[in-house]
Amino acid sequence: MKNYVLRRLIAAVPLVFAVVIFNFILIHAAPGDPVLLLTGEYTPTPELRAAIEEKFGLNKPLGEQILLYVGYILRGDLGESIKFRRPVLTVIGERIGPTFLLMGISITMSIALGVLLGVAAARRPNSTIDSLASSLSVFGWSIPIFWLAQLLMIVFAVNLRMFPTTGMTSVKEPLIGLAQVLDVMWHLFLPSLTIALLRTAQTFRLTRASMLEVLGQDFILTARSKGLSERTTLFKHALKNAMRPIITMTGLQFGTMLAGATMVEIVYSWPGMGRLIYEAAIARDYPLLMGVYFLSSLLVFVANLVTDIVHAFYDPRVRLE
Repeated sequence: MKNYVLRRLIAAVPLVFAVVIFNFILIHAAPGDPVLLLTGEYTPTPELRAAIEEKFGLNKPLGEQILLYVGYILRGDLGESIKFRRPVLTVIGERIGPTFLLMGISITMSIALGVLLGVAAARRPNSTIDSLASSLSVFGWSIPIFWLAQLLMIVFAVNLRMFPTTGMTSVKEPLIGLAQVLDVMWHLFLPSLTIALLRTAQTFRLTRASMLEVLGQDFILTARSKGLSERTTLFKHALKNAMRPIITMTGLQFGTMLAGATMVEIVYSWPGMGRLIYEAAIARDYPLLMGVYFLSSLLVFVANLVTDIVHAFYDPRVRLE
């Protein structure tokens, strides 16, 4: 196991830097002038433009900028944000917590609900439950997430006034302790529900297909012939053998956590990484965009590595060496 992890870590180094270089070139090729966005409505003088370009290294050739940026990464420095005028790591550190909270709860909700619905549908294929759940999953998977977010906001926040429309906390008065936690959960409900509904449809379809395949195998017939209860057969034997693709999908969801909720965070004004990417793209904040993409690539690699290790512990037949 240790040798496998070490080999994966070594192999990830050139891959991560290749992603960094590709993103660097792609971002700088996009239209827009960060100097004009920094100066606002005032046209910068040649002296001011030169000073800004010198400060952020925009006056150097692209190849030299790439080499300098890679050198900064090796020293643990992701640069200074053009928009926020603060270190990139500081800005990301303030936004990464809300995104982890939002995506963590959303993914947990979607897995629990999707797996239960998938098992129930696979238990009785072509039944009313199966047909209804399958139809709803197709409908949920086909809805654009930004439209679903606005629909839930109009119904539950604007019309019914059950939940707030934007933000992570109330601005009326500062809260502490349990009141603050409840306030954050109150603001979190609609954004997490939006993401969970979409991902539940995906989890349901995958669980149902995997369960139908496992339930048709001989060891399930043997378990039932031995007199095991239906619950034991479904959850202890069938679901345990059907979990591998679900584990893989969960790992991919956690890997895309940093940028996976961009549209939802924009609609609900959630102060997370998705909204930060939007703000950085609008401002042509090259250092901030590069920092977010660099951390996203690291998170994808770590999520894939952890998924492989979980596979090995979950299924003894998987050998990583």
